[in-house]
Amino acid sequence: MCMKFFNDKIKKMNWLDVGCIKIGSMAIILMIAKLWDGILVLDWYWYLIIFLIVAIKPVTRVFSKK
Repeated sequence: MCMKFFNDKIKKMNWLDVGCIKIGSMAIILMIAKLWDGILVLDWYWYLIIFLIVAIKPVTRVFSKK
């Protein structure tokens, strides 16, 4: 029920709305990184590994034939 509500709302968004959400998310993450120094102590490749793991599902959905 709740997911149907959000899916209906997301379908009403255009490219500008999605872009604003992305920029807002990035700003919040940068603020958290600025305020919490401990989050940036990992080596760069750990962030790449986390990104690749998280990006697998959306990328496969985009390129699937369904």
